[in-house]
Amino acid sequence: MKFVTKLFPEITIKTRPVRKLMVKSLAQNMRNVLRRICPEVVVRNDWDSIIVRTPEATTEEVNQAVAVALECIPGIAQVSSVLQFELGDFDQILADTESVWGQELAGKTFCVRVKRNGNHDFTSVELERYVGGGLNQRTEAAGVRLKDPDVVVKLEIKHDRLFVVQQQRPGLGGYPLGTQEEVMTLMSGGFDSTVAAHQMIRRGVKSHFLFFNLGGSAHENGVKEVSYYLWKKYGSSHRVLFVSVPFESVVEVILTRVPDRYMGVVLKRMMMRAAQSIATDLGIPAVVTGEALAQVSSQTLPNLSHIDEVTDLLVLRPLIVTGKPDIIDQARAIGTATYAEKMPEFCGVISRKPNAACKRADVQAAEADFDWAVLDEAIANATRESIETLTWNSQDDLSMGINTVSDTNQAVVIDVRHPTEADDAPLPTTDATVMQIPFYSLNRKFAELDQDQQYLLYCDKGVMSKLHAMHLQDAGFTNVGVYSPDR
Repeated sequence: MKFVTKLFPEITIKTRPVRKLMVKSLAQNMRNVLRRICPEVVVRNDWDSIIVRTPEATTEEVNQAVAVALECIPGIAQVSSVLQFELGDFDQILADTESVWGQELAGKTFCVRVKRNGNHDFTSVELERYVGGGLNQRTEAAGVRLKDPDVVVKLEIKHDRLFVVQQQRPGLGGYPLGTQEEVMTLMSGGFDSTVAAHQMIRRGVKSHFLFFNLGGSAHENGVKEVSYYLWKKYGSSHRVLFVSVPFESVVEVILTRVPDRYMGVVLKRMMMRAAQSIATDLGIPAVVTGEALAQVSSQTLPNLSHIDEVTDLLVLRPLIVTGKPDIIDQARAIGTATYAEKMPEFCGVISRKPNAACKRADVQAAEADFDWAVLDEAIANATRESIETLTWNSQDDLSMGINTVSDTNQAVVIDVRHPTEADDAPLPTTDATVMQIPFYSLNRKFAELDQDQQYLLYCDKGVMSKLHAMHLQDAGFTNVGVYSPDR
């Protein structure tokens, strides 16, 4: 199959050298992503588009996977899937077009649009009229409408080939990944940080993930899950790092030595200091946060100013004037909302009366008794992993009381993965009955199941399954465990 990908409009208005560089980068990014799906895929640069071809023997499932992947690659404005035919006479062109669009036109108005390249003994308008009239007679279409039709049937003729555009879908837009500088994105796994990370990726920025662990292994594993999802879906053309900083000890010092009303700002200042140390060591010039103006007390203009003053790095806040409902809507659109909604919340610093307009001298005084060796130790103990080869922590608090087995033994297996993940990587073969209940619906739907039956939860890494098995046991359900085929 042939796919025609249109460039993001902002790319097309760049100077010729910049445009060529961006198109070259985008084409390489596409190869990096698509060759994992179809090793024989061919990606060819064009001036205003990039052409992707899969071999004729490629299955429909693989072609569909290629189309979905193209929609998520930064820099692509539109993806068109195109079927190719040998160019015949008008009757043959009509027959080929009908084979693609015949059933789709039922009950709809349509028009035909033709683009030609080469020397032919007919005009584009002549072919549009012939094919349009033929489709109107031979299908159950509601009629031809040249202005604002329900469907536009697009044909492209290049010399002796006919290309029928089968489907057009919007792409992610933005700039090709890697054409801008690298950043370090602070990730909590919630709505704000995941949307901020996505917006930077969409703008062509290679974004590493920096996580401050306030809640132990369960928190870290959850953030790793959503970070991996973001990278895999939108940024897998480039390798990035996941950096985890153990911050529980820092929180403990803040709780015991910092006045209550300054805790939130001081915590953010400590995170910025650690971020600068790690980013500088990696040669990264900027950090990204999901902060939005006035969303919480630490995100007012005065307090953001106090947070920023402890770092020399550029601090980017793509959501700074975005409202929470809009952020949640964006999280739903990109697929991270379901992770954020179930993310374990471990807020170690809770100010009873937070100060929304701290004074610099007061913040500095609040930090006067801080044990800086604790911060240095946290930075020194930070771990760095490639996002491609993340390891999920084995923790007693998650596994305690959770039965993890490789033999289903008449239990029903519940696949709790995101539907997209379940479709991309089907559950390993098992003789057990398998149910599809995504993790974000599990707590609500589990009570409706037969409670005389034993259930085993499954996910790729065994993290979400353990988390939700633990949640269900806490809710009083004893008939739940975890299925791990590789155990």
